[in-house]
Amino acid sequence: MHDPRGCFPVGFSGIFWIITAETKGEIAMAAAVTFEGVFPILVTPFDEKENVDIESFDRVVRFMADIGVDGVTILGVLGESNRMVDSEREELIRTAVVAAGGRIPIVVGTSHKGTAATVYLSRMAQALGAAAVMVTPSKEAVPNDERVFEYFRMVAEGVAIPIVLQDHPGSTEVHMPVPLLLRMVNEIPSVACIKQEAPPTPARIAALRAGMKDRRVPILTGLGALYGIFDLERGSGGYMTGFAFPEVLIAMVKAAREGRIDAAWELYNRFLPLIVFEQQPGIAIRKEIYRLRGLIATNRVRHPGAGLQSSAGEQLLSVMDRVLPGVDITKTLAL
Repeated sequence: MHDPRGCFPVGFSGIFWIITAETKGEIAMAAAVTFEGVFPILVTPFDEKENVDIESFDRVVRFMADIGVDGVTILGVLGESNRMVDSEREELIRTAVVAAGGRIPIVVGTSHKGTAATVYLSRMAQALGAAAVMVTPSKEAVPNDERVFEYFRMVAEGVAIPIVLQDHPGSTEVHMPVPLLLRMVNEIPSVACIKQEAPPTPARIAALRAGMKDRRVPILTGLGALYGIFDLERGSGGYMTGFAFPEVLIAMVKAAREGRIDAAWELYNRFLPLIVFEQQPGIAIRKEIYRLRGLIATNRVRHPGAGLQSSAGEQLLSVMDRVLPGVDITKTLAL
C-alpha cells in the first residue's frame, strides 16, 4: 500500500493508515498552517507503567483546540520523542490528527541523528496527516554547516509538507549561524518557519528579520516563553513552546498584534515566576501542571528521565497560589 500522494508506503508496525473519504476531512487542513500565533509543544503522557496514555493525549489535543491555539506540535524534546519507538510515534500522530478533527494543524517533530531516519519519520508524519514537520540537526564530531544544509535539503526533497527549522542548541549542541539559517530560508522552499531558541533570541530574531530580503518566513520562539515579551518586541510571530498555560501566550500575542504592548508586558510580568519555575531542566514540573489541570492522569516521565521530587511539587503549588490565587486551573484561564 502506498500513501495516495505517492511518497511513502503506509504500512508501519502492521497498522495501516489510508487516506479515505472518511478520514479526508480530518487531514484536509494540512496546507492551511500559517505558523503565526501559538503552537504549544505537547507533553506525551504515560501511565504508571510508562505505557503511552492515549486517552490523556487525546484529551490534551482537544483541550488545546478548544482554547483557540493556532496549532500544536507533538513529539518534540518536551514530548520525550527520543524515548519513543516507531509504533508509538505512529499511534500518537494518528491520535492527534483525529482529535484535532480539522480544527488545528498538527506539527510533528521528526528529528533523528541520521538523515535517512529523519526522512523516514517525516514521511510517516506526512502519511498520517501531519500539517508540517519540525526538524533540527544533530551534533557531529566535526561541525560542518554544509552538512547541516544538506540534511535539511534532503528532508525537504523527501516530503511535500512544510518544515519548521528548529534552532535549539540547548538540546542539540548544534550552533547554526544566522547566515546559514538565511541560506536555508532562501534555498529550501519547504522551510516555512524558524523556531528560534538560540539565545540571545531577541537579537537573533532581529538579525533574521533584517536578513530576509528575498523570502520571508515567520519566526516562532520557544524556551518556555522565558524571553517571550522581548521576542515579541523584536518581531516574533508567536510561540511554539511548552508552557502549560497557553492561554497566557495567546493573550500576549493578541495584545502585541493590537499594539497594546503594555498589556502584553503586564501578562508577562504576572506569569513570569511560573514561566521561570516551569523552565527548570526536565519536564516533570510541566507534566505535573498538566496533571493538576486535569489533562493527563499521571506526571510520569519515561525512564531515564527524572520524575517530580516532592519538594518541587510543593513549591510548584506555592508558586501557583501566588500567580493564580483561587483560580480553578482545570478551566480555561480568563485573561
